[in-house]
Amino acid sequence: MTHFDPAAATAAWLATLSPQETARAVAYTHGSHWLILWGFLVSALVAWIIVRTNLLVSLRSRIERRRRRPVLASFCVALLYSVVSWLLTLPWAAYQGWWREKQYGLTSQAFGGWLGEAAIGAAIGAVVGSLLLVAIYALIRRARRFWWMWASGVTAAFIVIGLVLSPLVIEPIFNTYTPAPNGPVRDAVVALAKETGTPSDKIFIYNGSKQSDRYTANVSGLFGSARVAMSDTMFKKGADLAEVRGVVGHEMGHYAHVHVLWTVAILIVLSALAFWLTDRLYPLVRRLLRADRVGDIADPAGLPILALILAFLGVLGTPVLATMTRTMEADADHFSLVHANEPDGLSRALIKTAEYRAPSPSAIEEFLFYDHPSVENRIRRAMEWKATHPPRDGGEQPTRP
Repeated sequence: MTHFDPAAATAAWLATLSPQETARAVAYTHGSHWLILWGFLVSALVAWIIVRTNLLVSLRSRIERRRRRPVLASFCVALLYSVVSWLLTLPWAAYQGWWREKQYGLTSQAFGGWLGEAAIGAAIGAVVGSLLLVAIYALIRRARRFWWMWASGVTAAFIVIGLVLSPLVIEPIFNTYTPAPNGPVRDAVVALAKETGTPSDKIFIYNGSKQSDRYTANVSGLFGSARVAMSDTMFKKGADLAEVRGVVGHEMGHYAHVHVLWTVAILIVLSALAFWLTDRLYPLVRRLLRADRVGDIADPAGLPILALILAFLGVLGTPVLATMTRTMEADADHFSLVHANEPDGLSRALIKTAEYRAPSPSAIEEFLFYDHPSVENRIRRAMEWKATHPPRDGGEQPTRP
């Protein structure tokens, strides 16, 4: 029997990428790292502009001219802030979310389509975000010393509600979800779903290519709203049954190991820490922005100050959040290998994701920025699995996608 070398097999898979494809992926990935910094600087500029115009102060003063109405004031101020900040950041968002994706061949969506969906998403976010901020400002007023603790719990509750409602209400606004037609693909997914305890009665294909040319699938929702959804991009890029099983098995791993709830639990701790730091840093940042007409942290007109602090903490927390997600992604890969046992199918799919995720970063770069294990590491683990586990149907060698 021929000895199987996982290192050589990994190199063979990576060699299916041309030097030009690899260089393009590296350029895109490194540019994405810089976007984190530039995005924060944009946030700082927007916060400064909104504070200096005193728009939020004027609105809050007008609402509370005759008597205090903190709930109405916080909702209206949050809504105005959402609209103004979205308009101010729109050029940056268009560059980051559309133009740059277009330049790298990762979307074929027209700008008008992108803008329309961005506006809808912003409107939904403005309303939901304003309701969340009403609750947070109420906690600040009533539980001044420990508002940050309660606010983290309220934020988590909003996240859970959103996860339940998203497949039912939000996602259908942007994409069309069609039940997967009868055939080998549906049969394979249903069989895998039954084996892994994932809902097997909601298997969908959606028109993800409408927004992006990225190869992807997901198991979204919680409890009764959970469903398996595969982007049509997978099949436009030639996904076979081995790939489907490998990719969907990975997504089912997230569901079976309740990674969403683990994420929410971790976010409760991280958001509590972030809110606590925000409470301490607020006076300093208020002085730096020279927000003389803004009150203390309970004043909703200080929302740009809160947003700027949280944006700064988000940059600092990038490695923490990346590590949390990367760990769960590695676990989902292992789940796929155990239950689907498609190391070659998973590897072929991973190669197709390398167009937007440089396949072989340094260990430091992967630790700091990657929310998934690198493609090289993921394929190596798949090949190590293949070396010690018999193939489902005789296995196969990597070929050019």
